[in-house]
Amino acid sequence: MKIFRGFRHSQLAPHCALTIGNFDGVHRGHQAMLALLRNEARHRGLPSCALTFEPHPRDFFAEKFKKPELAPARIATLRDKLSELANNGIDQTVIIPFNEQLASLPAEEFIRQVLVEGLGAQYVLVGDDFRFGAGRTGDYAMLDAAGRVQGFEVSRMNSYEISRLTLPGEAAPAQPGIRVSSTEVREALSLGDMEEVTRLLGRPYSVSGHVVHGRKLGRSLDFPTLNLRFSHWKPAASGIFVVQVHGLTQDGRPLPGVANMGIRPSLDPNDVNGGRVLLETFCLEWPQELGREGGYGKIIRVELLHKLHDERKYDGLAALQEGIAQDCADARAWFAARHSETRRQTTRDRI
Repeated sequence: MKIFRGFRHSQLAPHCALTIGNFDGVHRGHQAMLALLRNEARHRGLPSCALTFEPHPRDFFAEKFKKPELAPARIATLRDKLSELANNGIDQTVIIPFNEQLASLPAEEFIRQVLVEGLGAQYVLVGDDFRFGAGRTGDYAMLDAAGRVQGFEVSRMNSYEISRLTLPGEAAPAQPGIRVSSTEVREALSLGDMEEVTRLLGRPYSVSGHVVHGRKLGRSLDFPTLNLRFSHWKPAASGIFVVQVHGLTQDGRPLPGVANMGIRPSLDPNDVNGGRVLLETFCLEWPQELGREGGYGKIIRVELLHKLHDERKYDGLAALQEGIAQDCADARAWFAARHSETRRQTTRDRI
């Protein structure tokens, strides 16, 4: 997948089939839209293109009006969003900085400058709640009317729903299914319901990035960690999690671990990563071939499988060390229980 910052770029395809969105999390609703876009692009002999924004528009307005509560909790970093767009077979992604100039651009000018002159869109696919332009005055009807005049086709996709979960023996719920959205994913992450998050995303929730140096305090506590920076100040997930780490072993085997996602309230806020959100992961197993320093600089992906508890502030390093040891014991117990359940399920399948 080709990635472009800005919509005026000489290497952009002259024409494309386009969809527009923030794509935070690239959940199953996004995936259904991207699959439809790919099919429509292939039918027309066009490259598929996703247009997205950084920062999130609500981040911009939160900063502008000094109201941090307006900013949504971020599900994914830009790296992970782009990775998932690529995994969904998109040919090119265009990232537009959401700034004052874009925020004040009238809807009609957004169509002309960005979609027509900038990207050469011949087909545009949007969601059923799509709004755009200054004051969010643009909608599907405006876009469709402009397409008929300016020579591009417009389609919209209805909401994507999944069924509500029921317990064994319960009747199917009378309510409609759950509309898959970034808001639903954020809610599930805030509750630590990682099973529901997996259903909404169609995959386990994960964070990836380069392993960076920290204070190396974990080493002195006998729990050395792999540190990933989460670039947004307000992550949708926080707390202590049972995890799997991908990208460290030569054979591709994921490593079990336990991780802290957040701001580490027990540590000095003036440390080397002070004020930054980190995902700190301790691997319950460590490949000998990596050596003591072998994780630094590697790009890893950490899957958050099960939440143990929220972040805690411990009274001193001894209490912190004891708390980490208990988290590791709980993580090992969770993996053992899952392995046992998987083995029972395999036995039942064979029978």
